Amino acid sequence: MKTLITFALISLFGLSAAAQNKTEISLFWKDNPDQVSAIESLSGDLYRQLGHHGPAVENEWLGLRLYFDHKVAIDVYNKTKPQLELAQARWYPTPKQQQEDWGADQYKVGQTVGLGGVRLWDGEQIVLLDPVSKRTARVKKEANQSYMEMLSENVPYKGDSIDVLVRVTVYSGQREAKVEAFAFSSEPVQFMTGVNFHPGTATQDGDGYVASWGLHPADVAAYQLTIGAALLYQPEDFVSKEKGDDQYILISKPTNYMSTWITSACEKEEGFNSLEDFISYLNNIQ
Repeated sequence: MKTLITFALISLFGLSAAAQNKTEISLFWKDNPDQVSAIESLSGDLYRQLGHHGPAVENEWLGLRLYFDHKVAIDVYNKTKPQLELAQARWYPTPKQQQEDWGADQYKVGQTVGLGGVRLWDGEQIVLLDPVSKRTARVKKEANQSYMEMLSENVPYKGDSIDVLVRVTVYSGQREAKVEAFAFSSEPVQFMTGVNFHPGTATQDGDGYVASWGLHPADVAAYQLTIGAALLYQPEDFVSKEKGDDQYILISKPTNYMSTWITSACEKEEGFNSLEDFISYLNNIQ
């Protein structure tokens, strides 16, 4: 984890030229291709109205999106070679592009948090960031990083209404993305996060990480590829971790701020041909 933090600081402060920024943002209405910086909804659900169902960011290694609905889950766009693809593919490359080694939407979230998504824990059960009085998505590209965030306002929690902001930041030259959750409330809250998995998917519970490796159920990708996904975290920030039926569930200590890191890899990428390769990579960046 120290390696990740050091790399992020170097990326933020040590590189200044715009040409070195290998990150990108994307947020647009499905019926209008023009990019926008923010979109809000009183219903909290624009899943079907937005391109790629919500805001998205990418660096050369992977793309990530936040679902603009009750899930506020994080989904992954896996790449097979380092390049920026969102501007052209808009998350859904053609079969021909995929045949030419473009990435694809290999990951399947379902009703889970996906890879490092955020919910709440009320002491007895998981609490969705829903219903809301308003939900707002924003994207921003900076010197050497890009981030997307989603603000869910007036979420019912323990007899109160709180606002929760989830931010996901990608950095140039770094495979790992940072996930942050902010609770704007008078009292500390407990966050829930994790990593989902599917039948037949290998999983591993390591020292400061939980990971999966395998095929996700066929959905929109033209060709299925084996992918790895992992959540990296500081154990002292959490009170429990357990493996559920379809996702690892991590519960934070009472707090108003939580941060983790997420990463993913594809079998067609150099150096990621097996679960052992992926776990070796995770152990080396801890």
